[in-house]
Amino acid sequence: MQIAPLLKKLSEARGVSGYEAEVRGIVAEEFRRYADEVQTDKLGSVVALKRGEGEEPRRRIMLAGHMDEIGLMVTRLEQGFLHFTEIGGFDERTLLGQEVMVHGRKDLPGIIGSRPPHVLPPEEREKTIDMDKLFIDVGMGEEELKRLVRVGDLATLRRGFTPLQGDLVAGKAFDDRAAVAAILVCLEGLASVRHAWDVYAVATVQEEMGLRGAITSAYGLAPDVGIAVDVGFGDQPGVSEAETLEMGKGPAIAFGPNIHPRLHEALVEVARELEIPYQVEPVPGRSGTDAWAIQVTREGIPTALLSIPLRYMHTSVETLSLKDVERTGRLMAGFIARLDEGFMERMRS
Repeated sequence: MQIAPLLKKLSEARGVSGYEAEVRGIVAEEFRRYADEVQTDKLGSVVALKRGEGEEPRRRIMLAGHMDEIGLMVTRLEQGFLHFTEIGGFDERTLLGQEVMVHGRKDLPGIIGSRPPHVLPPEEREKTIDMDKLFIDVGMGEEELKRLVRVGDLATLRRGFTPLQGDLVAGKAFDDRAAVAAILVCLEGLASVRHAWDVYAVATVQEEMGLRGAITSAYGLAPDVGIAVDVGFGDQPGVSEAETLEMGKGPAIAFGPNIHPRLHEALVEVARELEIPYQVEPVPGRSGTDAWAIQVTREGIPTALLSIPLRYMHTSVETLSLKDVERTGRLMAGFIARLDEGFMERMRS
C-alpha cells in the first residue's frame, strides 16, 4: 500500500464533526478493497467487517479511528465579512492568516484576517487575538455574500498535503485520519494471513465533539476486544520528553486505567516478536480518545490504545512519520493473526 497518496486523499477531504459525508464516502470506498462487508451505522460511522475463520460464533475485535476533523461555523455576517466559531478545539494562535474554504451555496475560498496591529490599542498589540475578533474575507460585497452564505454554514482550513524531508509529511486532519490509514494497512496485511476472529474496522464520527461515534458503534457491535488508534504529542523543542513521543520510532502502546493490562502486554509481545519499533505511553487517567468510550460501553470491553506520534496537533500543519503509520497497521495485523479461542481466558488469568 502506498500510504502517502492514501493519507493525502483522506487529509484533503472535508469532514467536520457531524458533517463527515465527503470523507465518509472515501473511507467506505477504501474499506471495500479489503472487507467482506461495509456499512454506515445510524450516526454515520463506517463499519467494515473482515470475517475470521474460527468456529461460529466467532470472537470480535473492533479497531477504531475517528475520521472527523475540527472546523469552523459561520455565526454572523457583517459588511461583507464572516464571523465564526469553532467546532472542536483549534489552537486560536494559528488561525490568523489561514486560508479557508467556506462551504455555502457554493464553495468559496477565503482568508482569516483581523485588524492590523498598527490600529490596535497598545495593550492589545502583544496579546493573542481572540476568535471573536477574527473574520473570514472571501472578497465579496455584502449583498452578494448574503445570497451565498448563511449563518450555520461551515468552513474548513484550506491546506494541501506537504511532503517534508525524510518520511515526514504535513497537512490537516491527520488527527485522526492517520489512524484510518493505519487501519487500512492492517486490513491489507490481514488479506494474506489466516485469522480466527472477526475484525470490525470502524472509522468513527464526532470524536472531537465527545467520542460519540465510538460510543454508538461499540454499543452496536459489542466486541470482545477493542483497539483505539489515535495520535499522541510528537517530540519538539520546548516540550519535555516525558510528555512527548519520538517521531519515527513506531507507535506508542498505552498503559493505564483506560487500558487492559493484558492487552498492553500482548501488543508489546507482538511488537517484539515482529521486530516492530514501539514506544510505551503512560496514560494515568481517561485518555480522551475513542478508547475511553469503548472501554465503558455495555458491561465493559477490554481496550487498548495505540498512538501515532504527531506534531502541531489541532493546526493545519500536523506532522507525522509515514513509517509510524505503517508500523501501527502492521502491529495490529500481527496481533489479530495471533488471536485464538483461548485468548479471552488468558486475559482473565
